[in-house]
Amino acid sequence: MPTMTATALWPSPRQASRSRRERPLPETLMQVLQRAARVLLTSEIVHGRPRFNFNAQRWFLNGSAGGVEVTVREALNAALDEAMERDPHVFVMGEEVAQYQGAYKVTKGLLEKYGPERVVDTPITEHGFAGLGIGASFTATKSKAPTRGGALRPVVEFMTWNFAMQAMDQIVNSAAKTHYMSGGRINVPIVFRGPNGAAAGVAGQHSQCYAAWYGHIPGLKVVMPYDAEDAKGLLSAAILDDNPVCVLEDEIMYGRSFVVADEVMKPGFTIPIGKAKIARPGSDCTVVAIGRYVGLALQAAEELHAQDGIQVEVINLRTIRPMDDQTILESVTRTHHCVTVEGGFPQSGVGAEICARILESAAFDYLDAPCERITGADVVMPYAKNLETRALPSVDDVKRAVRRQCARPGLNLGGKNTAMAA
Repeated sequence: MPTMTATALWPSPRQASRSRRERPLPETLMQVLQRAARVLLTSEIVHGRPRFNFNAQRWFLNGSAGGVEVTVREALNAALDEAMERDPHVFVMGEEVAQYQGAYKVTKGLLEKYGPERVVDTPITEHGFAGLGIGASFTATKSKAPTRGGALRPVVEFMTWNFAMQAMDQIVNSAAKTHYMSGGRINVPIVFRGPNGAAAGVAGQHSQCYAAWYGHIPGLKVVMPYDAEDAKGLLSAAILDDNPVCVLEDEIMYGRSFVVADEVMKPGFTIPIGKAKIARPGSDCTVVAIGRYVGLALQAAEELHAQDGIQVEVINLRTIRPMDDQTILESVTRTHHCVTVEGGFPQSGVGAEICARILESAAFDYLDAPCERITGADVVMPYAKNLETRALPSVDDVKRAVRRQCARPGLNLGGKNTAMAA
C-alpha cells in the first residue's frame, strides 16, 4: 500500500483565507543588495538556481575576528538544519514551514534540502497537528526494540504561541503526562517552538507571554532564549531531549544580530536545559530577566553604572522549567537585592515564582530590601502604540526599581513602576 504523506493530503496554509500579519517587510535597496551579495558568495547551485547556505554565510561573516555575527533567526535555522542532518528521525511540521519557508523564515531552505516528508506544511488546525506530532513521538520507547520502526523526534512550529491555545489539551494532557502515566515506558521527545509574548501592534489576542502557563506543568520543560547563542544552544538541546520541550522565542528578536563565539555555530553545541547564565556580573543588585528583557536589563545595568555607580548583576534565566535556583540564590546572597523582569502578567508570573523561592530559602536572610517585580501591565494588551509601550517594561522601570533597592542617598528613586500592578 503506498504511503500517504501529510503534504499530499493537506493544502498549503498559503491557500487558506486566514489572514496573517507575519509577512516580510519591504526591504530598502541597500538591504536587497547586501542580501544578494551574501547569496552569491555563499550559495550552491541546485537545479540551476542558487540555494542559500546558512553555514557558509556564517563563516563568511566571521572573517578572522574570532567571532561570528548571526541573527537569532539564523541560529534557530542552524539548530534545525544540524539536527535534521544528524538524525533522520527529526522532522519539522507546522503552518507555512515548507513552501513558504516559515512565517518568519526560520525554516528557510529546509524543504529543499530534506524534502516534503520531513518538512511538512499543515492546515490551520493547531489541535490537529500538535496531536499528530505527539503521536509520532510516541514511537520512542524505552524498550530495546522501539515499535513501529524507531524514534521520531518532531519539531512542531506554532506561528505564534497564542495560536497554541488551540492545542493546549494536546500539550498539557498528552505530551506532558504520557511518560508518567505509561509508567515510564513511553518517552515523548517532541519540541514545540514559535514566537511568544508581545510583538508590535497585534493587540490582546496575539501578545500574551506563556512562560508562566507552561512553566506550571509537571512533565514539560520550558526554555526562553534571548540571543543567538541561546537560540542555537537551547533549541539544539531541546531536540536532543527525550522529554517534551516548549521553546518560547520572540518575534522582535528574530532579526537581531549578535556576535557569538565560533564554537556556538559548530555542530554539537548545546546549552544545558535548566542552567541560567550570569550575563553581567555585579555586586549591588541582582536582576533576573527572561527572553528579550535580558537586553533591557543589560542596558539598564550599563546606565546605572555610568550614572550612579551601581553594579548590577544580570541573570539570563534561559530556562523557566526546571528553574536554576542555585544561580539565583547564590547571586542574591552576594548582592542582597533582587529585581525580576518579564513581559507577562504580574499575577502568578515567573517573577512571582522567583520571589517565592527566595522567600522560602536561606537567601531570604541576606536580603536588605523586599524583592521587586517588573512585569507587563495587568491589562489586556492595547492596540494603540502609546498604550502598548506603557503596558510593557522599560529600561527606566528597571532603573527605578534598582535604585529603590539600593536606596543610596541622592538617588532619584522615581515613582512606582507603571507597568506592574502590585
